Amino acid sequence: MALFFCCYQMPTKRLLTWLWLIFLLVFPVTLLLLPADFFDEGEAICPSKRFFDVECLGCGMTRAVMHLLHLDFDMALYYNPGSFVVVPILGLIWLKWLWTAVKDVRPKHG
Repeated sequence: MALFFCCYQMPTKRLLTWLWLIFLLVFPVTLLLLPADFFDEGEAICPSKRFFDVECLGCGMTRAVMHLLHLDFDMALYYNPGSFVVVPILGLIWLKWLWTAVKDVRPKHG
């Protein structure tokens, strides 16, 4: 096995693209495997909430996105109604990144 690695070196860019592709595939699966209420407990990390006790437009977004990914619409709306706008945008960004990574790892012909 060590002989294989010393004789064949994958170009760094291609290796990083493969790692990025694996991350893009594993991350959403991980979020779906976690329970919807995984991020519901704990202290807020928002500086606005911590220092001034004022919620910003992003407060509760992580919790809302997790509930929305698990199709728990009521709780997503409760935590942050903006998640219904953010999740489709994030989905499109994810698809663009995924498409680009798949194109970059495919062997070039010609």
